[in-house]
Amino acid sequence: MSNIKNFGISAGVLLVNTILCYQTQAQNIQPDSLRKQLDKLVASKDAADQQVLKSRLKTLAASDKETEMTIAAQYYYRIKNTMISDSLFEVMVIKFPKGMQARSKEQQVVINIKSLPDMEIAYNNWIKKFPPESYPALPLGEDRVTYDYIRSQLASRYAATKNTAKAIYYANQLEADFWKGNGYGGLGEAFYKAGDLNNALIYTKKAMESAESFTDGKKGKSGAANFAASGYAGLTGTYAKLLYEQKKYNEALKYIELAIKSSPQPRADFNYRYAQILVALNRNQEAYDRMDSAVKSGKATQEMSDLFKVLYVKVKGSNAGLDVYQADIRKGIILGIQKRLVKEIVNEPAAGFTLTDLQGNKVSLADLKGKVVILDFWATWCGPCKASFPAMQMAVDKYKADPNVKFLFIHTWERADNPTEDARAYIESMKYNFQVLMDTKDPETKTNKVVSSYKVYGIPAKFVIDQKGNIRFKLTGFDGSKEAAVDEISMMIDMAKASI
Repeated sequence: MSNIKNFGISAGVLLVNTILCYQTQAQNIQPDSLRKQLDKLVASKDAADQQVLKSRLKTLAASDKETEMTIAAQYYYRIKNTMISDSLFEVMVIKFPKGMQARSKEQQVVINIKSLPDMEIAYNNWIKKFPPESYPALPLGEDRVTYDYIRSQLASRYAATKNTAKAIYYANQLEADFWKGNGYGGLGEAFYKAGDLNNALIYTKKAMESAESFTDGKKGKSGAANFAASGYAGLTGTYAKLLYEQKKYNEALKYIELAIKSSPQPRADFNYRYAQILVALNRNQEAYDRMDSAVKSGKATQEMSDLFKVLYVKVKGSNAGLDVYQADIRKGIILGIQKRLVKEIVNEPAAGFTLTDLQGNKVSLADLKGKVVILDFWATWCGPCKASFPAMQMAVDKYKADPNVKFLFIHTWERADNPTEDARAYIESMKYNFQVLMDTKDPETKTNKVVSSYKVYGIPAKFVIDQKGNIRFKLTGFDGSKEAAVDEISMMIDMAKASI
């Protein structure tokens, strides 16, 4: 089976951060005016305003209301006083044993239980201790996502063990309206992996319909509503994929066209699926035209390039002229990259650092002056990071004999208890020849210092630094073909060398 994740919404960072976000929103029953006042004070450079901010936060931290203490903890974190922030969260667990922080802490214990029967028992005990009706649901059920996350996990885990009745039971328990698309989508994926295509279709459709009900502001434009709506394109693409696999090609075509239309930006996987469906309907010329455009854009994946070659032969009658045509396309892609990079080049001092690699060696950026250095911030849980690694391995191999080019892969924003072993296990399992540095959380500030010093807000994030220690290029995210990615990195390296 092909991987359904290519069409669904990410269950990684976005999911977890959203849960935390809406748990926090559930706590913030204070008027918006308080946050607006604090935001203004945080942004101010005036010393008097900073004193007022400290006084306000100190008062909120001493409050006998969990909502006010939570606001204090959040703003202490914003001003990088993580020690006080962490301390306040710990105090709230003790001070409010039936409060939201205590509930969230015990929720994590339930989530981390490996045994499915034990997890179910723990969930039932937890929900008795923290009954949902004791907390404000909020307009779209934002608070209920705290419960729905565990229910969704139970449903998906039971689907994986082919206990369909239990899976459906927990799916029917979902309460948070804005999150049902995510919960049903995850269950659909679990059914798909378990080989139950019929239930995969049912729950993916439910997920898609739930997300659609939030599009175009149908249920408002709150953060929760916008999150729910954002999953519509991906879920619709997933549904089209499942219909395609059931050979329901005309219906699949309808939904892939909806997915493409509703996607805020072009997606290579949608284009590939669209072409596959057109081929199944014997509309080869249309499929060829779509793949031709994808290849020319430099965003074609390997499977898209392979399909393009097949379609070229079908449409042209033979492979005559294919090599020349592909060479011309590649020249056009390279020219386009060059023009774009000329506009994107910057000249900013790179933040210095000293980190330890997986072999225990200290590596300092200052010691690499005179070389072009490529930094790649990543994490083992980051799908796009890992998707970019085959191309990065090609780039590493291309420059392995060049002593003036250095690649450093910086693992950051860790989630594993032992991030070094986690990173090592992944790199070794994939047989990548990377020098990996560990940017782990500082025990006092709880921040990953190096990634923070580069003002990174999303990974993968890559920086090309010239021989004088200045950042010349910044990249975030990854899409497209490996060859185009290597071409882009190579041009950046050449331009960084020439900038001296």
